[in-house]
Amino acid sequence: MHAEDNLSVLIIEDQRQIAHNISRYFEQLGYLTDFAYTGTQGINLALENYYDVIILDVMLPGLDGLMVCSVIRQKSKRHIPIIMLTARDTLDDKVLGFENGADDYLTKPFELKELHMRCLALSKRNSFNKSSVITIGDLSVDLQQQKAYRGDTLLKLNAMSFKLLSLLAEAYPREVTRSEIRQKLWGDDPTDSDAIRTHIYQLRGVVDKPFQFAMIKTHHGVGFSLQAEN
Repeated sequence: MHAEDNLSVLIIEDQRQIAHNISRYFEQLGYLTDFAYTGTQGINLALENYYDVIILDVMLPGLDGLMVCSVIRQKSKRHIPIIMLTARDTLDDKVLGFENGADDYLTKPFELKELHMRCLALSKRNSFNKSSVITIGDLSVDLQQQKAYRGDTLLKLNAMSFKLLSLLAEAYPREVTRSEIRQKLWGDDPTDSDAIRTHIYQLRGVVDKPFQFAMIKTHHGVGFSLQAEN
């Protein structure tokens, strides 16, 4: 993973020193990281934001990691790769983790380099398995060819508009927050709300304006989403 990829990782770990060590290591490699110290907080972040990988400790206060993993699998609209961290390394423990939806399993203590390699492999595998064409109503977004259509009409999008449309399409049907747009499109480079507003305006001019049904919906104070015609 490189900094320009702006890949994001959610770390759900109640031992703050471990969480901070992981975060520090990953951020040096160009990752964007978020923390959750409880299962409930982790579930909320996982469902509200876009992450490329979740690093999940099994032993958490309140809801344990197995339950957190199961809830994310049930409620998330997309498959988020999850790697579980645990001090328990019996086969039965690993089977239980996989049965609750984990993609990989790493026992403590572990090397940060190995955790990084496993996360990288999960993210790549998830991207490879994901269909390159997302269809929402009469909109189709081809992530591989970097083309988008409404019906038979090819949408003339610049590079930034296509990235923004792809972000909305991958998140569908949930809304994408303004902070998430800043993070995914600009990374560590600061930008302001006016820049986002300008890009949304330009995108609407291509995706919505020529057509009878407007697909880009504003969620005031939150962000934006795509909606399909009923």
